[in-house]
Formats: sequence, C-alpha cells, structure tokens
Amino acid sequence: MRWGDMDAYGHVNNVEILRILEEARIHAFGPPGGTGGPGREPVVALFNNVPAGTQALVAEHRVKYLVPLTYRNIPADIDVWISALKGASLTIAYVIRDPVTGESCAKAETTLAFVDGGSGRLLRIAPEQKDLMLPYLGSSVFA
Repeated sequence: MRWGDMDAYGHVNNVEILRILEEARIHAFGPPGGTGGPGREPVVALFNNVPAGTQALVAEHRVKYLVPLTYRNIPADIDVWISALKGASLTIAYVIRDPVTGESCAKAETTLAFVDGGSGRLLRIAPEQKDLMLPYLGSSVFA
C-alpha cells in the first residue's frame, strides 16, 4: 500500500483497489511481454511469455468491497488464482486481506483476453499457456 492510496476516510480508495489488483496480477503472472526492464521472474510466466505482438487486455472487472482496507505501511495480503479458463480468455480471482487482522476486505475477478496487437483479433490460449495455468485453477470468488 502507498500513502497516496488512502482517501479522506483513512482507508484505501476503491479506485486504488483496482491498481492493487493489477500489481498482484503482474507480480503473480509477469508483465506483458516486451514491456519494462528485466527483474524478478513471476511465480507463473504467463503474460511475459507470449508470442511477440500479443496483448493481454482486461475485458471485465468485478469487485465486491467487504470492509474498508485501512492504510498500513506494510503490504496487504492478496491471494491470486485463476478461476476460469476458456478458449480465448481467462479469469483471475483475488482476495485482499488486511495484513494485520487477516480480515477479507475485498474479493474480485478480472477477465482477460489475449489479442493480436496488430489486428485486434482475439487469440486462442495456446496449449502451453493452459498447461502453465492448470495448477492455479480454482473456484470463483463469486460462486
């Protein structure tokens, strides 16, 4: 969490929660291929290990705010997994927890689609990518 994430009520603003989800997604699955400089390898090299010109675009976000996430000078705890795997899209699930109390503050899902950056055409998820994802497949937070 960053100091600037906090709003006038003393908790992390709802818009910043989406940024936190993005950071968790990139930390877990890597930055999009061809972006940024070298760094630590992600847990699963999903997004940084795609063919050149492939983009992983957000198609949908769904967030349920359970209790306010109070700003703290330590990272929030976030569980991240894949909750749906389809032909040309996948859904990533998250639970954000207060790092001190352990209380669930928000649950969310992000649906992503792989797209050819030149044509804008949807791309099917390659079998190798599906194999990478299968160990991290779990249930939806909204089931």
